[in-house]
Amino acid sequence: MDKKKRVILFTDGDHYALKAVEHVAKEIGGRCITMSAGNPTLLSGSEIVKLIHKASDDPIFVLFDDAGFKGEGRGEAAMRYVATHPSLEVLGAVAVASRTSASEWTKVDVSIDRFGNLTEHGVDKSGLADLEVGRIDGDTVSVLDELALPIVIGIGDLGKMAGKDSVEEGAPITKKAVEVLLERSGKYGTTS
Repeated sequence: MDKKKRVILFTDGDHYALKAVEHVAKEIGGRCITMSAGNPTLLSGSEIVKLIHKASDDPIFVLFDDAGFKGEGRGEAAMRYVATHPSLEVLGAVAVASRTSASEWTKVDVSIDRFGNLTEHGVDKSGLADLEVGRIDGDTVSVLDELALPIVIGIGDLGKMAGKDSVEEGAPITKKAVEVLLERSGKYGTTS
């Protein structure tokens, strides 16, 4: 039997998120499924799984976005399909905070603020520590609690956070989230 493809889920899919995730994938030797990006996600879960199986590098980064849809939108439906597919090994998720009227909460194991500090508190869209311990508010995150993922990292808005996570700066917060996830998954060492 073929080795399972190792996957990391990201709960954001806009242009900035895509650029940050692509940058980090290139730096660590992973692969970003570019076509999974969008606001909202346009591909179905089965279409994304087919693209994952075509990817040659590992781990494979996949973006999902609900574009503020209340409840389970397209991004979350696709994420559920991918996360439960038997041919994949989901290492964890990077849960992105948002500030929409349709936002919902999810539990996180740890968060990373926009200064690169690990915190037990959630973070907001700007990457600043929140008052809540162990959860964040986002718009493509409610399904995460149902998926029994090995680890969920909370983070502010990918590629943004007042310029602290821009691609021009090397997307350091996104990179650190991936490094922490990989380290805690036990599947890879850190990349720095």
